[in-house]
Amino acid sequence: MIRRMLSTLGAAWLSGACAMSHMSQGQAPAARPLDAAWDSVGKILQSPPAPNAGYVRYNFPRRDIALTVGGVTVAPSLALGAWAGFSGGPDKAMMMGDLVLLAAELKAVLAELAKQNIGVTAIHNHLVGDAPTITYVHFHGEGKAIDLATRINAALAKTAGPRPVVPSTQPVTADTARVFRAMGQSGRASGNVVQLAFILVTQPVTMHGMPLVPALAYGTPVNLQFVGENRLVATGDFSVLGEKVDGVTRALAMGGITATAVHSHLVGESPHVYYIHFWADGAVDDVLRGLRAAVDAGR
Repeated sequence: MIRRMLSTLGAAWLSGACAMSHMSQGQAPAARPLDAAWDSVGKILQSPPAPNAGYVRYNFPRRDIALTVGGVTVAPSLALGAWAGFSGGPDKAMMMGDLVLLAAELKAVLAELAKQNIGVTAIHNHLVGDAPTITYVHFHGEGKAIDLATRINAALAKTAGPRPVVPSTQPVTADTARVFRAMGQSGRASGNVVQLAFILVTQPVTMHGMPLVPALAYGTPVNLQFVGENRLVATGDFSVLGEKVDGVTRALAMGGITATAVHSHLVGESPHVYYIHFWADGAVDDVLRGLRAAVDAGR
């Protein structure tokens, strides 16, 4: 069944994949009008649709969790951004995403995902030293977008994540020009957090022979939070092919940045993509220099 679904979705994904050979969140192509069905999905999920290159995204930030790492209170947009993304069309869609869970929520959510026939492709940490400890669950499903939304909504209901989701309207206090200049591209910002996105895997990645949308399946998010006058913390994950793993982890280590996990997010993709999560904490220029070196190593 998955092979038949992917065959139908392939043409739609291919156009998105070609447009996404290199993209940041601040460099997305001009948005086209959304099908009304995506608004209906948003009503089910209680989150507004956010179009990206090749897919539609719905965000569920865990603003209810007071998370600290290394004495820093972590902004939800830095490391607590649960989400669901849909590629293809409303009648034949693929859904992928990431749930951000407390330990007490994990059992009930996994049981609900199984009940709803939504595949789990990874269960793991992204951070080290986080309090409380957060578990990230990556998921995957195919079918009608409305049906998929209804099913993942049942799993979201097993968490304490606040909904309806109200977009953040915090004024930007982060030094975005400094970040964009050092990292070589622009991105998005809210409050003291800056979000960048890279595509480091430039060759097509397929699942059962059909291409995936890069931004949905294997983008590289780099999120940065300003702390005080000259302190920056950062997290995210580098999505790279196997031959790049050693270079990226070395660049992170040489830059004083801790790789916190190396693992998979997908099942059955070709070539296999590795995801290298990290935590940075230091002087602004030092962190930016280390992150830029890791990005360059992953290209």
